[in-house]
Amino acid sequence: MAVAAALAAFWLLAALVVGRRQDLLGVAGALLCVLLATVAGVAVTAARQRDADVRPDSGQPSGGPGIEPSGIDADTLESLGDREAVRALRDRHRRDRWGR
Repeated sequence: MAVAAALAAFWLLAALVVGRRQDLLGVAGALLCVLLATVAGVAVTAARQRDADVRPDSGQPSGGPGIEPSGIDADTLESLGDREAVRALRDRHRRDRWGR
C-alpha cells in the first residue's frame, strides 16, 4: 500500500508541476497529493512497527540501548535541574528496584 500511495503521489505531483494548473482542479490535486503522501508515510510506519513487534526481545531495557528506565518523569527532572540531584534520585530508584 505504501509503494502504491507513494507512486500515485509522485505522479500526481509531477502532473501538477508540468501542468501548472492554478484553478480548483489544481488545488484539489495538491490536496490529494498531500493525502496520498500521508497515507504512504503511515503505511511505512505501520509496516516498521509490525516488523519491530515480530522481532524477538534482545534483552535491552525499554529505554533503548544504553538507557535505563529510571522512573523519573519530566516534571521531576525539570524541578530538580541539578545533575547531582538527578543522579542521586536515579541511584535511589535503582537501589529500591534491585533491593541493594
